[in-house]
Amino acid sequence: MREFIVEADGGSRGNPGPAGYGAVVCDAATGQTLAEAAEYLGVATNNVAEYRGLLAGLRAAHALDPTARVHVRMDSKLVVEQMSGRWKIKHPDMKPLATEARSVFPPDQVSYEWIPRERNKHADRLANEAMDAGAKGRQWSPSESRAALDTPPAAPAPSGPPGDAAAGAAKARAALAEGRTGGPVRPVAAEDDAEAEAVRETDTTAPAPTGEPLLPSASASGEQCVINAPDEQRVANAPGEPRGTSTSGEPRLPVAPGEQRGSNAPGEQPTSASGERRGTSTPGEPRLPSTPGEQRVVSTPGWSAAPDLGAPATLVLLRHGETPLTPQKRFSGSGGSDPGLSAAGREQAHRVAEALARRGTIQAVVASPLARTRETAGIVAARLNLDVTIEDGLRETDFGAWEGLTFGEVRERHQDDLNAWLADPEAHPTGGGESFAETATRIAATRDKLVAAHAGRTVLLVTHVTPIKTLIRLALGAPPESLFRMELSAASLSAVAYYADGNASVRLFNDTSHLRP
Repeated sequence: MREFIVEADGGSRGNPGPAGYGAVVCDAATGQTLAEAAEYLGVATNNVAEYRGLLAGLRAAHALDPTARVHVRMDSKLVVEQMSGRWKIKHPDMKPLATEARSVFPPDQVSYEWIPRERNKHADRLANEAMDAGAKGRQWSPSESRAALDTPPAAPAPSGPPGDAAAGAAKARAALAEGRTGGPVRPVAAEDDAEAEAVRETDTTAPAPTGEPLLPSASASGEQCVINAPDEQRVANAPGEPRGTSTSGEPRLPVAPGEQRGSNAPGEQPTSASGERRGTSTPGEPRLPSTPGEQRVVSTPGWSAAPDLGAPATLVLLRHGETPLTPQKRFSGSGGSDPGLSAAGREQAHRVAEALARRGTIQAVVASPLARTRETAGIVAARLNLDVTIEDGLRETDFGAWEGLTFGEVRERHQDDLNAWLADPEAHPTGGGESFAETATRIAATRDKLVAAHAGRTVLLVTHVTPIKTLIRLALGAPPESLFRMELSAASLSAVAYYADGNASVRLFNDTSHLRP
């Protein structure tokens, strides 16, 4: 299915006053501008002009392809929140415009995103051109428009949710390009009326929860139209490749001939070849490599954080200790018997607690609601003199009818379902469990909430195999099949640092040094 970006803006010189809108449609895959629209409206409010810009952009996209998916980006918080269904529409002039906008495409084909004014340059300049034309008693003419020419270009770059490696790198590249080519933008008068100001007072969804400024993204209007990268990319394994289990009994994806497979020690999720542990951080305290005077640009080894980004939110990821199902190599998700820790698992929890206490850097403890994670978190938090907060989003994947079975038993009883599940992240386990794609969506939302709540702090998340691997995968910008190529042991520590500009740095993975005698 084709995907478009619609960026729209509107304003009035006086509120109400002479008003106009601008809208641009871009191809999400290439960033190519496909259509522009602008119009002088006469006397209107800012918000009405913004809605008219949205409506024009949606209509232009529909004329190009009525079956396309559309991602709308606007710098009007009011319009984005109202069209997303999170804020009520009270103003009588905007209700019919919103209704009309919703009718252009089926609701499931359109998504909305707020962006800062400086990232909406192309549409902003179109709106200004329309108002300039109106001041001369004319309507805007495409042949006279310089909006695309006046908006500095940038290299194509992906955008995505905070913490995704591709999105962070894109924003950093855009910041450099902005410094080289950015020019002045003609202002549009104050964008929101009294209703917008009222709802803004109670808004808690603004970006940059750390208080640090977000760097401009390469997806900014007129620089490059790029849709946010989805959390999941469907990648299937080549048919006919052998499958098996590791010494721990976990299922694995087929790999290239000659590649050796590994797997998780515990039986929560099928896994395979061990990921290489990177960095030199000691257990429980990830550290960024630092080169004096080096400017942080992309998420690559060796960069250091720019001072104006502030301290990152660091999530230290602890997989719970062993349960009685672990040595039996059985699927153990969120839909099964919910086992507690075994004696070995409790010993592991005490060992990691001592290691973290020696570091002395954990400031909060958050745990999945399942028994094994709550018990592990309780042991660690007691040693650290901290409370445990339960977060449902950190629970393990639901493995449906496979809960409690070994990989061999699943292959014998549900071979077709297993093969589909191994090949497609959107496939579900037998009995309506949770797909890896659904898990990733849940984990990404939980990550964003925790990063916003704990900006500048180091937080221990006590969770499971799939959530930890998913956080690592998203931070690295890796494809879904990478889940099957990571080793994650019971009571292991991993860590990811999340910065205010959207960059994520994986600082530790599958560290078990604290478990050694």
